Amino acid sequence: MNGLEPPYPFIRKGLETGRVIPFLGAGASLGTAVAAAESPHSLPTGRELAEQLARESNFPEGEEQTLSSVAQYYEDVAAGRVALYEQLHTVFTKEYAPGRIHRYLAGIDDPLLIVTTNYDDLLERALRDAGRPFDLVIHTTDPALGERLLWWENDADEPELVVANKLFVDLAEKTVVYKMHGAVDRVLAARDQYVITEDDYVDFLTRLIKQEAFPAIFAEPFQTRHFLFLGYGLGDWNLRVILNRVDKDLRHGPDGPASVRSWAIDAFPSDLETRLWQGRGVEIYKLAIDDFLDRLTAD
Repeated sequence: MNGLEPPYPFIRKGLETGRVIPFLGAGASLGTAVAAAESPHSLPTGRELAEQLARESNFPEGEEQTLSSVAQYYEDVAAGRVALYEQLHTVFTKEYAPGRIHRYLAGIDDPLLIVTTNYDDLLERALRDAGRPFDLVIHTTDPALGERLLWWENDADEPELVVANKLFVDLAEKTVVYKMHGAVDRVLAARDQYVITEDDYVDFLTRLIKQEAFPAIFAEPFQTRHFLFLGYGLGDWNLRVILNRVDKDLRHGPDGPASVRSWAIDAFPSDLETRLWQGRGVEIYKLAIDDFLDRLTAD
């Protein structure tokens, strides 16, 4: 972590021209004063959701309650996959208000590629509220769908099933939201997809290694555009593995690391997280997302 300020003009211009890819983590959906005033509910943190699932499943005392381990126990021992999904659907279909970061991104005119590991639909709702057309691409966890993605073209009534290397979208013309860990579907619960159990993460990483997780059209922008991580902590080994694969497969060439800088905004980074981010060519700044937005959008 350094004592310098983020390059706000550069990041803002990059976002507004599509040269920066926002990655939205759980911290980006946890609400602001504005969102709290608009909504009777607030999204649970990962810890809160793990505690809720642990209570309902009578998770063994003394065991570490990570969300993935508790969800695995809920599915395998307590209640089964269907019951786990029903509970998650109830959690993520409550009326939550999009936050400032969602509204800000939705207000950008140029097409964006946005990646998120969040199950909620706050970003999509903000885009619709702003009248911004976008395509939605969702990683699937339903075995019946095979190793394919759900692709919702803008305003489509139903999604299409596509394999990762057969998705063709002009990223210069369309905003695309990629839900890397699945998503809730408010209309039809049977379409919910969640990478949440330990087995889900193993399956996701297997598909990542086989190059069947990220759409092939993302390869060029992942190589050449800057990343902006909002609401992430690198304490999560799953995210570290994902970034390692992206870094190894797409961000490094035969001559060494690509000269494309990236940034992470984190209100409470640990020393370990700081070292891990920097080891991946990401400059970390100790800022709350709202404070970052205040300075990013200041005239």
